[in-house]
Amino acid sequence: MERKITIAIDGFSSTGKSTVAKELARYLGYIYVDTGAMYRAVSLYALQQKIIGKDHFEVARLIEELPNITLQFQYNEKLGFAEMHLNGVNVEKEIRTLEVSGYVSRVAEISEVRAKLVQQQQEMGKNKGIVMDGRDIGTVVFPDAELKLFMTASPATRAQRRFDELTAKGDAVHYDEVLENVIQRDHIDTNRKDSPLVKAEDAIEIDNSYLTREEQFDAVLELVSEFTKTI
Repeated sequence: MERKITIAIDGFSSTGKSTVAKELARYLGYIYVDTGAMYRAVSLYALQQKIIGKDHFEVARLIEELPNITLQFQYNEKLGFAEMHLNGVNVEKEIRTLEVSGYVSRVAEISEVRAKLVQQQQEMGKNKGIVMDGRDIGTVVFPDAELKLFMTASPATRAQRRFDELTAKGDAVHYDEVLENVIQRDHIDTNRKDSPLVKAEDAIEIDNSYLTREEQFDAVLELVSEFTKTI
């Protein structure tokens, strides 16, 4: 029989982490957890409650409100993956907007927010057989994961992918605006004091700037097969 393992996928924004993680979990029959969706949901809550905005961020208030924030993944059979629910409401579409993207890195900087979500994430992965993607999965959440991947691509490539994704959904965005958001998020993610985005020493880096979705999946699947051989 094949042993179940923990697969930690880290990397920069818009590198296709969630896409490959979903496909991998579906193929392996593993649980998939999109930690970015969790931070996005907290950011959406902060926006809805006017805790954060262009000219303000009431950090102390957000920390006080954390006990009132309930996050839950609910599997959607039609889509084939779990969607994020914030306080009982499906917010999968709302958390993917450029507006939320503009604030999520700032919200994720807050140590109390990270502590709350990391605890939940570690609980989800206790029994292995899980694919989790985010910024600190291989370094903080699952430092002992059997397989750690680090996804990267050029900012221009990632911005174009994100732009195409948003416009396909009907969002009115400009490429330059998306590129600026990608660069800002990279800076915040790699320079924050609490759990900055870094490549774990034992992570395998995959630069998918010039890989198709299929080529990337095949490359990852080949790596996974090395760690799930019959024992």
